Amino acid sequence: MKEQPEARAVILGEYIVRQKATVRAAAEWFGVSKSTVHKDVSERLEQIQPDLYTQVKEILEQNKQERHIRGGLATKRKYALRRQHEEESLQQHTL
Repeated sequence: MKEQPEARAVILGEYIVRQKATVRAAAEWFGVSKSTVHKDVSERLEQIQPDLYTQVKEILEQNKQERHIRGGLATKRKYALRRQHEEESLQQHTL
């Protein structure tokens, strides 16, 4: 995504609003760094399209408030998967 920074900021902002995406998800989807996404939507977008900036800001604030929940769920999945692999390994060794 080698477009002009202003155009990129609008595209990223529209994606975040449409998908209710995180900065990390938008960065991954468009193949740019999290720093680039953050700078585009928190600085450039405010100057270019203030209405879109306001919508993006609301979504990013919501994501910020929910990040501890996402982190807890990711940890829960990690240990459930680890437990499943250990059980499968035990079953293979006892057969």
